[in-house]
Amino acid sequence: MRNGVLNGRRRSHKPVLIFFYSDTSGRCRRAEGFLAQVLQRRHNHDTFLVRRVSADTREDLAARFRIDRVPTLVVADERVVRGRLVEPRGCEEIQTFLAPWLK
Repeated sequence: MRNGVLNGRRRSHKPVLIFFYSDTSGRCRRAEGFLAQVLQRRHNHDTFLVRRVSADTREDLAARFRIDRVPTLVVADERVVRGRLVEPRGCEEIQTFLAPWLK
């Protein structure tokens, strides 16, 4: 690999935003709406690879990321957790958390 080029192709690198949730939680549904609003502003939908993970059905992933409360947002970049926000309560809190990556 040279200058971000691998086998003649340019690598596209995006941090992964993991949204841990529970299907039975109203807080999770609200947080998902807040997250959508934050990403929609300034066209940030393509900033992250967004993954939704049910902490109820993927207990293995929840344990691996040490998730004990939902909703929780985790940003992983280059396979390293760079940030975690537990139980976000609004757009402003999510936007502040994601500010280092947003446009």
